[in-house]
Amino acid sequence: MSKPLLSAAALLLLTAPIPVHPATAAPAPVPALPSFAVAYRDSAAAMQRAGGPYATWAGRRFLSFDPAGDGTAVEVVGDLTKADRVVILVPGVDTTLKNFDRGLGGVARRAPAVQARAVYWKLRTTDRKAKVAVVAWLGYDPPEGIGLAAVREQRARAGARALAGFVEGVRRQRPRASVTLVGHSYGAIVVGLAAPRLPFVHDVVALGAPGMGAAHASDLGGARVWSALAPADWMRRIPQLRVFDLGHGRRPSDPSFGALPLPTDGVAGHDYYLTPGSATLDAVAQVALGTETA
Repeated sequence: MSKPLLSAAALLLLTAPIPVHPATAAPAPVPALPSFAVAYRDSAAAMQRAGGPYATWAGRRFLSFDPAGDGTAVEVVGDLTKADRVVILVPGVDTTLKNFDRGLGGVARRAPAVQARAVYWKLRTTDRKAKVAVVAWLGYDPPEGIGLAAVREQRARAGARALAGFVEGVRRQRPRASVTLVGHSYGAIVVGLAAPRLPFVHDVVALGAPGMGAAHASDLGGARVWSALAPADWMRRIPQLRVFDLGHGRRPSDPSFGALPLPTDGVAGHDYYLTPGSATLDAVAQVALGTETA
């Protein structure tokens, strides 16, 4: 998210009548993740077919790529075939394939690809012997702007289902790797909804989160749950409300949620958690390496 979810007008949505939609068919099964080598090859071929700036990405490691609609992409930084520690980053509102590399509004710190590299290099410099990989996971369609979709969890539920399938695919190929899920803003809701389906995940991290799709950290399965919400983050101004399926309820940064707090020194706003020099980036690396203590 790059701006507040709820303007004064959008807050009225919380008391508006809930539209009734006809029943829909069950969602299609999530495709199984092929072997990493096959996924890299197929994604590179898809980028070449897409042309334009995407063709230049073909030399990188993408486990999936689809330019349809707002687009999806899943990029790996590091060697996933050897990693003992895997960090999966899930972005929030307004993230699309077009800004995956450059960031929303051309602001690099907002780009999933840039954030993944920042986390990867922090891991490497913190423990040079650790075998790590970081995944920038834009495997779902985040809401756009501050509309109705952003104050509901429909997109997050679809994303959680896709994320759970992806993580299970990674685990089949790296069964002994420790997995840490990191969700920023609306992405934290995706991570929170996916976590109960992934009992093998060691840690779940919420950064600048409006909620996690749960009332308490204990509802997210057996993982340790961590949260960071900086004093300068506008998310603090969003009411902790939930009316039927509108609003996201209790934030994970609320002490009553039960998450473990992460430091936020050096975090200048909502999009700064994973920037070099922030205490939160340092702490996320420690969580992923298993050296952060409550």
